[in-house]
Amino acid sequence: MGYQVKEISTKPFDGQKPGTSGLRKRVKVFQQEHYTENFIQAILDSIKADGATLVIGGDGRYFSPETVQTILKIGSANGVKKLIIGKDSILSTPAASNVIRKYKADGGILLTASHNPGGPNNDFGIKYNVSNGGPAPENVTNKIYEITKTIQKYKVIEADPVDLSVIGKTSYGPTEVQIIDSVADYVELLQDIFDFQLIKDFLQNNASSFRILFDGLHGVTGPYARAILVDTLGLPEASIQNCVALPDFGGGHPDPNLTYAHSLVEVVEAKNIQFGAASDGDGDRNMIYGKGAFVTPSDSVAIIADWAHVIPYFKKGGVKGLARSMPTSKAIDLVAQKKGLEYFEVPTGWKFFGNLMDAGRLSICGEESFGTGSDHIREKDGIWAIMAWLNIIAAANKESPNELIGIKELLKMHYAVYGRSFFSRYDYEEVSSEGANKLVALLDGAITSSSLANKTYKSKSTNQDFTIASVTNFSYTDPIDGSVSMNQGQVVLFDDGSRVVFRLSGTGSAGATVRLYVERYVGPEAGEKVLAGDTAEGLKGLIEVALEISNLKEFLGRDEPTVITVSTFVDGDF
Repeated sequence: MGYQVKEISTKPFDGQKPGTSGLRKRVKVFQQEHYTENFIQAILDSIKADGATLVIGGDGRYFSPETVQTILKIGSANGVKKLIIGKDSILSTPAASNVIRKYKADGGILLTASHNPGGPNNDFGIKYNVSNGGPAPENVTNKIYEITKTIQKYKVIEADPVDLSVIGKTSYGPTEVQIIDSVADYVELLQDIFDFQLIKDFLQNNASSFRILFDGLHGVTGPYARAILVDTLGLPEASIQNCVALPDFGGGHPDPNLTYAHSLVEVVEAKNIQFGAASDGDGDRNMIYGKGAFVTPSDSVAIIADWAHVIPYFKKGGVKGLARSMPTSKAIDLVAQKKGLEYFEVPTGWKFFGNLMDAGRLSICGEESFGTGSDHIREKDGIWAIMAWLNIIAAANKESPNELIGIKELLKMHYAVYGRSFFSRYDYEEVSSEGANKLVALLDGAITSSSLANKTYKSKSTNQDFTIASVTNFSYTDPIDGSVSMNQGQVVLFDDGSRVVFRLSGTGSAGATVRLYVERYVGPEAGEKVLAGDTAEGLKGLIEVALEISNLKEFLGRDEPTVITVSTFVDGDF
């Protein structure tokens, strides 16, 4: 049977420049006539679509099912040979990365805006991943963007919509369509990585003294958590909450931090739950939070790296190297140094980790923005990080049969060996782009003129002096492909080793987001009391100085950040 390919006339839209996190805009922007079609056609024009196999899925947010049907129309018209689609258009970002790799697809189109709110008045996103399962690098996203600026037509085939709820094979025009179980391949992957039997035995033997609560925040990971925690590990239904994926994430903000995951924090504290965890809208971020203790992502990835030897995947393949994004605290560096491992400091963006992984030089990595992962896929992976913690806790308790080892005990053990990086992040979301750019210009001017070098600032509330050693704009030369990434964030380093970092983030869909990172290291010799100190108190003077140096409050018009992320013990001690 022949299928008629129609060419639809269109014109370019301004601002369709994707980052490695894709193109993110309000739903109403994507709903404009031709807008989504233009971008899909640009993706297909930027790759060899004819004969390609592509994976399609996403976090289930509002406007996803309609966009899958659009991809079917345009993909088939452009000669895509096969589309592998998650049931009901659902695939978490880590699961999609795995499917791309497992089925040797040429790439994938992910419908997600990650941790951003969903619904008709909120955000939507389209992201392209390449054949290694990772986010498209800049040479690909730049090509897509150039095409969006000149596009004049897109191609479609009109056929009956595909029922996305039925697993199995069908066709759309000349294209083979395979609807797959959204969860099965991913659960199988994790069972090959972690010691599920060890975890199950520990949880069953300590059912009353070590309880778990996972909060899906009504994002994509709900079905994955149920399949792993309830169906596979045999935990009770009460071990999961908010695990029905909803197009608007239940009206919440699906970002696993202390501000937006309050539904988890409140229950963990009220019910004295030893291990709490949450993931975000598309499943690539995580938060670990137990009664009395929150684990920063910086500490989390360092502890996973330190305990990697108890995880079967790393027992078998070894740990090739460690890495972190530049704003992330240096806790993982200390682990690498002690273990004699190569380690890297890269710009924010998972593609930089992917290059190192593909070259066989990186096994475990993380970003302070609640992203943690390994070379099992080419995306950060929230459920993987949570299972890594459970595997480590189960192994630690096997070594310590007479004393229950939980989150706080693991933190205490880690700090006693490596010391502690007191760390905080201030997020100023949806601020004026003009003000944000003025802040960046001030710091860049100081770098050019060296006007802040050796300058001392005094905190008014703590009376501490902080002398600036250097102000730099972080740049990175990729050791694999030689590419250079400039202007990755302004770093103010003080002579005591403390540092503050300013970054203008591009993950929002409206306005600008400015992030301020503050870090102070204390060695293990400081003793248990100091290592268990309150982060906010310990960093108070440094934060005051950072705000003074940058004129942040004046430029952004904000007295307080939208979100504060701190490393803290809720009850003030171990």
